[in-house]
Amino acid sequence: MNGLGNSPSTAPWQDPARTPEARADALIAVMTLREKTAQLVGVWVGADSEGGEVAPHQHEMEQPPDLDALLPHGLGQLTRPFGTAPVDPALGALSLLRTQQRIAAANRFGIPALAHEECLAGFAAWGATAYPVPLSWGATFNPELVKAMAAAIGRDLRAVGVHQGLAPVLDVVRDARWGRVEETIGEDPYLVATVATAYVQGLESAGVVATLKHFAGYSASRAGRNLAPVSMGPRERADVILPPFEMAVREGRPRSVMHAYTDTDGVPSAADEALLTGLLRHTWGFTGTVVADYFGIAFLKTLHGVAEDWSDAAALALAGGVDVELPTVKTFGQPLLDAVAAGSVPEDVIDRALRRVLAQKAELGLLDADWSPVPAALADADPSEPEALRGTVDLDPPANRALAAEVAEQAVVLLRNDGLLPLRGPARIALIGPNADEPTAVLGCYSFPVHVGGQHPKTPLGIELPTLRASLTEEFADSEVRTVRGVTVDGEDTAGIAEAVRAARWADVVVLALGDRAGLFGRGTSGEGCDAASLELPGRQRDLLEAVLDSGTPVVVTLLAGRPYALGRAVTGAAGIVQCFFPGEAGTRALAGVLSGRVNPSGRLPVSVPAHPAVQPATYLAARLAQADDVSSIDPTPAYGFGHGLGYSEFAWSGLDVQVAETGTDGEFRLGFELRNTGARAGAEVVQLYLHDPVASVVQPVQRLVGYRRIRLEAGAGCRVELTLPADLASFTGRDGTRIVEPGALELRISASSTDHRLTVPLRLTGPPRPLDHTRRLHPTVAVHDLPQAATP
Repeated sequence: MNGLGNSPSTAPWQDPARTPEARADALIAVMTLREKTAQLVGVWVGADSEGGEVAPHQHEMEQPPDLDALLPHGLGQLTRPFGTAPVDPALGALSLLRTQQRIAAANRFGIPALAHEECLAGFAAWGATAYPVPLSWGATFNPELVKAMAAAIGRDLRAVGVHQGLAPVLDVVRDARWGRVEETIGEDPYLVATVATAYVQGLESAGVVATLKHFAGYSASRAGRNLAPVSMGPRERADVILPPFEMAVREGRPRSVMHAYTDTDGVPSAADEALLTGLLRHTWGFTGTVVADYFGIAFLKTLHGVAEDWSDAAALALAGGVDVELPTVKTFGQPLLDAVAAGSVPEDVIDRALRRVLAQKAELGLLDADWSPVPAALADADPSEPEALRGTVDLDPPANRALAAEVAEQAVVLLRNDGLLPLRGPARIALIGPNADEPTAVLGCYSFPVHVGGQHPKTPLGIELPTLRASLTEEFADSEVRTVRGVTVDGEDTAGIAEAVRAARWADVVVLALGDRAGLFGRGTSGEGCDAASLELPGRQRDLLEAVLDSGTPVVVTLLAGRPYALGRAVTGAAGIVQCFFPGEAGTRALAGVLSGRVNPSGRLPVSVPAHPAVQPATYLAARLAQADDVSSIDPTPAYGFGHGLGYSEFAWSGLDVQVAETGTDGEFRLGFELRNTGARAGAEVVQLYLHDPVASVVQPVQRLVGYRRIRLEAGAGCRVELTLPADLASFTGRDGTRIVEPGALELRISASSTDHRLTVPLRLTGPPRPLDHTRRLHPTVAVHDLPQAATP
């Protein structure tokens, strides 16, 4: 069969001239029920380190299936062939190739599996580039850079035969104690939406299926506990949690969505038909596949208690709108067949999910008559000589490393600087702290060396991970650097603090390296299942901080962390504070570059830094009752608010010109201002637009981000920033659950951060309240025009 539509030997489902849906329907018409359900499941596998076929992964939650019994009926997905155990990328690709040959040969339609992998901070495979975590993406305030990074990740995935990436995470931070904060983009829906949408666009541009997760509300769990119930109301869900998914579906065109583990007001997301089918498909028009978060369908029985048995769980998930069970076969196998036999699941419900799965396989070329299992990375390889392939596929090439460095540099946030930074060649530097000499201190929990590599301690890391000690020594080649750990990240032993204080007194400056150790399910201080009781620095790091501050030597506090922490006296007593959110393989060089001045810091906080460790849940996106007042002894005011960040350049904001300050509820505002770099070096400013609605029919946050633009200017250079804001940006969910724009007064705050408003503009909407739907305008227009160069100071 040659795959041409006019070939008499080409089956209709193999004909690329037909639409994917028509091809899917043709195939469904000739499939048995067992063959249908086989396409709705995955199998967790690990690539063979010698290039042979994959082997089922033995996971503590499931027994591996019998492939010989399963494959004659077909297989929907292969779960993480590269991300389960360390394997040379070329041999992993060969293993996947041979497995796909086996899968296609075993079923009567020749359908291969769709292979998926984690790609939260880069392709989660041995030897692949470890990019900064999503919280750092948010800190860049640079969607285009994130889009470029995602495209590079997608190219690496596709090159070795992977079709789907399980990213990005669009959960909005509601409580920073939650362990998965590092996986999020920030605490503001608009920032999350724009950056995540860019990631989707980048991944999909490489031909890889992007997967939005976790739909919806996972991050709003009570007390920041992983997989705890969610008790938010429908308005918070509509105005805070859902907008990032809505934008990503509209503008990113992802082909997959993953349901959340949690239940909201008693309804599990995996069985929420109103969410997965009504809103996602009928309202937003999503046409791709909904995949289960790992074991999420089984959790309907074991954790949520809404299903009596596995058949019941399968029925609830399918009816709700879940199409594919991951990571392996539990409920969509024999239990689903039993449910059909018992009459509790109509076969047309299975056909509905199957149509989406097969249409996606058709889009990916997996149903074509001339489909080949050979990925691009092995196009010229000889599969008969596996050992000759070892080391021939580079998943961390120079271009990737340069991109990882650019993201890391733009994500570093300078929180405080009393004028000491950048350091001017100190003779003696004391590098103190638990993250001073730890290679993996820059990695989040879904990076391969942490997520998988920790289970294989004898296997090399696979990528270069310079420690802060190494990068600082390289950056300050003429300085003497003395390193003392002082305390561990989360241990209770304080015996090393005395040595740390001696080193501090010896030095001209102290670089204090604090923060987290990423891990899973309690094996770290940040990461999935590593929730925090408070935002106090883990272990005895606070004791170390206090002792070093008392030494009398200027202290620059640096953080390699997955969440913000309360920093106590450092907020007023440290000479400088530099925040990095797990910045990836190039992270310590970026941090050292900021300390030396080689890098002009331009990151902005995607999450607020608390002044006190026990004020959660608290984000800047809060109503008046959530602000500091004289009727509560708890002050939630942050030490550093959302959007805050300093640099080594100064910017002047002036020349405000308001062309349209009053418009109808269906109109738009127009205004402009001038921005100029008055510093002595090139730098970037992040212009942030916050809307304040003083009187509304339902309680509103005091302010919310409605737009932003990162603007880089040479020393002395200026620009004119022209803004057009549609009235739609002032919309919110009204009392009856409908999104509306109301008439009345507004205030636009043109700002350097949520706590630093540079220009304030009173606005007014007139006319009747206007209902809106999902087609509303989501963005302001921000146009930047160069101005004549000013004299350099």
